[in-house]
Amino acid sequence: MKITRLETFIVPPRWCFLKIETDEGFVGWGEPVVEGRAHTVAAAVEELSDYLIGKDPRHIEDHWTVMYRGGFYRGGAIHMSALAGIDQALWDIKGKVLGVPVHELLGGAVRDRIRVYSWIGGDRPGDTARMAKARMDGGFTAIKMNASEEMQFIDTFDKVDGVIANVAAIRDAVGPNFGIGVDFHGRVHKPMAKVLMKELEPYRLMFVEEPVLSENAEALKEIAPLSNIPIALGERLFSRWDFKQILTGGYVDIIQPDPSHSGGITETRKIANMAEAYDTALALHCPLGPIALAANLQLDANCYNAFIQEQSLGIHYNQGNDLLDYVKNPEVFVFEDGYVKIPQGPGLGVEVNEDYVRERADIGHRWRNPIWRHGDGSFAEW
Repeated sequence: MKITRLETFIVPPRWCFLKIETDEGFVGWGEPVVEGRAHTVAAAVEELSDYLIGKDPRHIEDHWTVMYRGGFYRGGAIHMSALAGIDQALWDIKGKVLGVPVHELLGGAVRDRIRVYSWIGGDRPGDTARMAKARMDGGFTAIKMNASEEMQFIDTFDKVDGVIANVAAIRDAVGPNFGIGVDFHGRVHKPMAKVLMKELEPYRLMFVEEPVLSENAEALKEIAPLSNIPIALGERLFSRWDFKQILTGGYVDIIQPDPSHSGGITETRKIANMAEAYDTALALHCPLGPIALAANLQLDANCYNAFIQEQSLGIHYNQGNDLLDYVKNPEVFVFEDGYVKIPQGPGLGVEVNEDYVRERADIGHRWRNPIWRHGDGSFAEW
């Protein structure tokens, strides 16, 4: 069997899909994208295709190794996201060839379903208590929200009070056992992160995400001792070598690699296994489309330390199209009692509606994340 073609599709709301074809009629799908850099990742996929055309798609580990190590410059968001989507599609092909879901090829499932959480509140969090209650009434058992709007290195306590008021209102609305994740989103610098971690402790959070940017991870040794809230981090890390420093530091309780950024199924599984050796939990990052979510769920099936899964249904970014629009079997993503079942179909277990993908690719997108500024005119982290 040989790979004959790689084709990318830039589709709304902000996604990139990849189709890999073979000379025996088997087709695999992946989702190689960096949010806001979809066209750049698609170009990287095209460059990597020079190596892949004519190769047997089933030699996944070797292809991953060559596509990663075969360039003198390696790693980073663009390269690893392009590699991720290709890797997903190769696993999809192999599962379809053998007639089994990907998790069977990884050693078999350790669970048949996984808890999921839902996003609320948007970029500038508001009306969060009502939305959290609505998600609970809809069957979810956990939500995640952005903590704050922009925040300066040293900011006023009305910003802190606003964060606490939002979280307190949610806790009052949903009761003591509902999961609340609070995402600092890299908007908060070390001085204010220290304040917020202490102030948030009474609300029994599921986790605080990215209390500081990953490049400032050394600050966690000061932040972690201030609170018993679990710290989550990792959506902006892309390989096991990136995570090695985080895990050996010992200050992160939950890692959040994104299998559309962190080298696909092959690399993300290795990252998850590393984390298990450090008694660290796994909550895969996935505010993306259905192919990405299917790849995440195949990993969740196989990774013992996975405990919850992000998903994008109804997320504030999904304008024009949503999670289920591009698939023929949307029932594979039915959320019940706060859980979703692991897809059991061959490959990734999701059937892509190629006709609709091509129709929406004619529209495409130029999604960019917002650019924020502080009151003094300086750049603010989004």
